[in-house]
Amino acid sequence: MLSPVKPLQAHPPAFSKTEFRTALGMFATGVTIVTACTDSGLLVGLTANSFNSVSLSPPLVLWSLSQAASSMGAFSAGSHYAINILSAGQQELAGQFSTKGVDRFAGVSYTLGASGAPLIDGAAATFECFNRSRYEEGDHVIFVGEVERCQHRAGASPLLYHGGKFYAEHPL
Repeated sequence: MLSPVKPLQAHPPAFSKTEFRTALGMFATGVTIVTACTDSGLLVGLTANSFNSVSLSPPLVLWSLSQAASSMGAFSAGSHYAINILSAGQQELAGQFSTKGVDRFAGVSYTLGASGAPLIDGAAATFECFNRSRYEEGDHVIFVGEVERCQHRAGASPLLYHGGKFYAEHPL
């Protein structure tokens, strides 16, 4: 009996970018703000929901950024960044850090972590990461961070994102 021939590459998508984005939106995620401080002292930050754990030993996390993002140079060149998991009451911050052409840190309360990356006050959790590795895939870069410090607020409810809308957790 002959086995089927396996293709050498994926077949072209049978859906539009809009359909793909809508389908991805059905996966509920937490919402983060990734922050850093450049060598020149400029603070950079953006909203991201592409955050995931990778490994407990060593402690690794990942997130991804569009290759076209204006902050790509800062995150690619920097040695450290922080990932701030937003709490349920921080929806406004998620919007502020996803808006182009504004001072994203205007009115934001934060402290600087050990590496100089901003840690946003009121976040459900923060991870201070060494910029361990980067992988270019499609139109994004996947950043893997080695966590040097982390903290969390016990009992804090996370901000969630699903289907293009923000939600607060509701235990079942």
